[in-house]
Amino acid sequence: MATASNSNIKALRKAAKKLRDQEKYEWGHMGRCNCGFLAREVTKLTDAEVHQLAMEKSGDWSQQLRDYCPQSGIAMDVIIDIMISEGFTVAELSQLERLESPEVLALLPQNKRSLSHNNAQDAALYLETWAELLQRKFISEMTKTIEQEKIYT
Repeated sequence: MATASNSNIKALRKAAKKLRDQEKYEWGHMGRCNCGFLAREVTKLTDAEVHQLAMEKSGDWSQQLRDYCPQSGIAMDVIIDIMISEGFTVAELSQLERLESPEVLALLPQNKRSLSHNNAQDAALYLETWAELLQRKFISEMTKTIEQEKIYT
């Protein structure tokens, strides 16, 4: 699971807010799709920059994540490297593109688990739910740390 950090939780929530606020969404555009919105928050690149860099390599996010090579030096692999260095995993990013993480979907009410991968509102819900999942993990980790500190004091 992605690193449960304040910066990751914020990035997920900011991406979701932009989707909710009806910022331009295009599932077929590398900088305006599900992964594109998160990539922009993590890398601080624009949608056009993400898309342009992604076009150096063929395929959508799913294909480029499958073909990811950290030593390639290809711009898209550098974007993926940055996201990984922030604590996201290739598997999670691939799941984001199709809105299909079992852990994220399990937090949704049963009647809301059939998300459409190319729907901005569904993508926003998924990102918000993923942020909630990481926040719960973050709080749990902090609680454990505090409890351990009590043992040693």
